[in-house]
Amino acid sequence: MAYRYITADVFTTVAFGGNQLAVLPDARGLETEQMLAITREFNYSETVFVLPPEQGGTRRLRIFTPGTEMPFAGHPTVGTAHVLAAIGEIALTGAETRIVFEEGVGPVPVTIRAEKGVPTFAQLSAAKLPEFGPPPPTRQTLAEILSIESDDIIGGTMPPQAVSCGVPFLFVPLKNRDAVARSRLRMDRWEAVLARWWAPSIVVFSRDAELPGHDVRARMYGPALGVAEDPATGGAAVALAGYLAARDHATDGTLRWVIEQGFEMGRPSILEIEADKAAGQITAVRVGGSTVMMAEGMLRV
Repeated sequence: MAYRYITADVFTTVAFGGNQLAVLPDARGLETEQMLAITREFNYSETVFVLPPEQGGTRRLRIFTPGTEMPFAGHPTVGTAHVLAAIGEIALTGAETRIVFEEGVGPVPVTIRAEKGVPTFAQLSAAKLPEFGPPPPTRQTLAEILSIESDDIIGGTMPPQAVSCGVPFLFVPLKNRDAVARSRLRMDRWEAVLARWWAPSIVVFSRDAELPGHDVRARMYGPALGVAEDPATGGAAVALAGYLAARDHATDGTLRWVIEQGFEMGRPSILEIEADKAAGQITAVRVGGSTVMMAEGMLRV
């Protein structure tokens, strides 16, 4: 059978930036093993297979990396919303269209913004609030894993911490973006320490972003997902919103940050994150960005 596919660059406004994504708008009839084989054929960070809803949502999504199926992922959710709206599979209802994707983590609300009937931005709300994981390895051990010095890692009120909004990530705050750029994953140390830990994927970040108006510079290493490094990671971004919001003195209102990711890979990505707080508690986290349509064709299976 032949299946239509569309590729897009997500979390960017320019072609050949952001994170690559393949979307099959109608994946009915494909088995799990075929979906994984197709994902490996594209060899992007993630490929999305769109299916009819089962629980009253807009569509059901199955999301795969080259290594595994994901219960939730941010750039596939944001990108698929844009793609389906752009090809007319989702009807736009005005300046904002609200939809719900059924994913392994549960229902994921998405808002699509449009101008003159064309999608320009999509933002998801995480189905799960941030969950904070067990204590991480020592700073010295993390420095060895990341090929940096232990004093590159910040301590005090900004220590390394594992956080999950459906997919766990270990956040390691570094003193500046030079340290972020110098980081390199040592696979032997990663396999010995983190491969089977609660949060095997690592996000290094600093609070000195490169571009005006931006707040965070980040890199994500995800060998357990079959992704050596990811240009833009929405699932990590919402978890980072939880990490940052938990340390912000504000007790009520909406906090916002802009993340730079993928710059060291030559695929600059911009992710806009938000966290709502009420009475000191995090009540919602969101991530959004723009998407550029790139290519389409037919895949014979």
